[in-house]
Amino acid sequence: MDDAYDEGADARHGPDSPSGTRPEPESAPPAPPPAPVSPVPVSAVSAVSPAGAPALPRTGVAALSPRYQVAAALALALVAVAACVHLGMVFLSVAPANTVTKQHGKAIEDWVYPEFEQNWKLFAPNPLQQNIAVQVRADVLMPDGTTTTTGWNDLSAQDGRAIDGSLLPSHTVQNELRRALDFFTTTHGTDNRPIGLRGSLSEQYLRRIVVMRMYAGDATSRKGTIERVQVRSSTTNVPPPDWSGEKVSDTPVYRVLPWWTVTADEANGGVR
Repeated sequence: MDDAYDEGADARHGPDSPSGTRPEPESAPPAPPPAPVSPVPVSAVSAVSPAGAPALPRTGVAALSPRYQVAAALALALVAVAACVHLGMVFLSVAPANTVTKQHGKAIEDWVYPEFEQNWKLFAPNPLQQNIAVQVRADVLMPDGTTTTTGWNDLSAQDGRAIDGSLLPSHTVQNELRRALDFFTTTHGTDNRPIGLRGSLSEQYLRRIVVMRMYAGDATSRKGTIERVQVRSSTTNVPPPDWSGEKVSDTPVYRVLPWWTVTADEANGGVR
C-alpha cells in the first residue's frame, strides 16, 4: 500500500519536486527583434503625388539655384525702392510748398524735370499756412447820450470756442465769417477801395455780420445803439514742426479797415 501510494505521488509531482508543489514550466525562447525599416528618400516622396501622379516641376524664382534666387530677390528689392523714391519725388513736385521741398527742392527738380514733368497740382488752391482772425470794435451810443468805443472783439476766437467739443458744428459757425472776409478781400484792393460792382455788396455783407455779432456777444453794444464799426484781420503764421528747423515770424500782421457807419435799419435792430 505504501509503495503504491508513493508511486502515485511520484507520478503526480515528479521524482525531484517536493511534495505539494508543481514544477516550473519551461520559458519560451525570445522573439527575434523586428527588422529595421529603411527611410524613404525625400526625393522619392516629392516625386510622387498623393494620387500617384508625378509632381509638377518648379517654375519661376523657385526653379533657380540658391545663388540666383538671392540675386533675383536683390533685383526686386532695388526695383521696389526705385519705384517708391520715384513716387515720392513726383508727389513732392506737385504738393504745396513745405519743409521738405524748401530744403531739397533742387534734388526734386533734377529728378522730375524734364522727363517726368507734371502739369497738375495736388491741392487747388494751396492749403492755408496761416491763422486769420476777424476782429471788430464799435462806437456805441449809450442811453445817457454818450458814445463809448468798445475794445477789439475776436469773433474768430468766439467761433473756435463754439466749434470745440461740438460733434456737429453748424456751417454758419465754421464758414460765415471767413467767407465774408474772403469776399471783401477779393473785391477790394490793398487800399481797401472796392474793385468792380461787387465791392459795395461785400462791404455791406461783412458790416451786417459784425453788427449782428456785436449785438449778440458784446455787453456794451447790447446796452446802447451801434453807430459805427471797424473791422481788422489778424494774420499769424502757423508755426512749423520742431524737426524742420524752419524759422517763421510769430508776430501777427493786421489789416485795419476803415470805420463804417451803421445804417439806421441796422442800428435800430434790423440785424439783431
